[in-house]
Amino acid sequence: MSRTGEKFQRAVDIMARLRAPGGCPWDREQTFDSIKPYTLEETYEVFDAIERRDWPELKKELGDLLLQVLFYAEMAQEDKRFSIDEVLDALSEKLISRHPHVFGSVEANTSSEVVKNWEALKSAEKKVAREAVGAEHPQSLLDDVARAMPALLEARKLSSKASTVGFDWPDVEGIFDKIKEETQELEEVVAQIPNAGSSGIAGSRAAAIPESLKTKVEDEIGDLFFALVNLARRLHVDSESALRGTNQKFRRRFAAMAASAKSKQQDLKELSLDQKEELWQQSKMLESQSS
Repeated sequence: MSRTGEKFQRAVDIMARLRAPGGCPWDREQTFDSIKPYTLEETYEVFDAIERRDWPELKKELGDLLLQVLFYAEMAQEDKRFSIDEVLDALSEKLISRHPHVFGSVEANTSSEVVKNWEALKSAEKKVAREAVGAEHPQSLLDDVARAMPALLEARKLSSKASTVGFDWPDVEGIFDKIKEETQELEEVVAQIPNAGSSGIAGSRAAAIPESLKTKVEDEIGDLFFALVNLARRLHVDSESALRGTNQKFRRRFAAMAASAKSKQQDLKELSLDQKEELWQQSKMLESQSS
C-alpha cells in the first residue's frame, strides 16, 4: 500500500473507531440527516479559505470536508448499504467513463466539447440506472437538477441543461436585452408600491410592501436574478463566487468606513448619507491604492 493509501486507511479506521461501541457518544448519535448541515458548512468554509488564498487553512478545511465523506460512508457500511471502497470505485469508474477523450478514442479538443460529452454520458448513465431499478423516466430534462442546492447554482444548472437542447440566447447581447427588460418590469412593479420613492422604503424593517404586490416584486426580482445568472454562465463566471467576492468586498469597505469615522470621533450612524458616501469613496480609493 502506498503512503497515501496508508494515510487514507488510517482516517477510515479512526472514523470507524469513533462510531464503534465505546467510541465517541456524539459521533455515535449522528445520522445522515444530522450531518447534512455540517457538510454544507464545511463546503462554504472551503470556499472561504480559497477566496482568502489561505493555503494552510484550506488544507485543514479540505480535511474537514473529507471527514464528511468518511462519516457518510461509515454510516452506510453500518447499514450494509455500501462501503468507502465502493465510493472510491464508483469515483474512479466515473472519472474514466466520463473522460473518453483521455482514456478512450473520443476526440474533444476544447472545454465546451468536453462539457457536451460529459452531459451526454451523464444522461445516458442515469437512463441506464433508472431502467435497472424500474424507475420512471423524468418528465423533463430539468428533473435531474436537484432542488435542494443553493438557488444561484440551481439557476445555473437549469439554464445550462436547457442550453443543451438549444434553448438559450444566441448571443450575450440577447441576455443584456433580457436584463434590461426584467429591470424595467421590476421598476414598473416597484412604482406601484406606496411611498416607494421615499427614504423609508430602502433598508427599513418597518417599510412594508402590500401583500398584493409582494408576490409580483419577488417574481420580478427572481426573473432578474435568473437573467444575471445566465449572463454569468455565458461569460464562464461562477455566480456564487462572484456574489461572494462582492460580499467580501463590501465587508472590507464598510469596515474601513467605520474605522475612518471612529478615528475622527464620529458616530457612523449619525452621519448624513452624503458624509457616509464620502467615507465609502475614500475606502474604495484606499483599497485600490493598496492593491
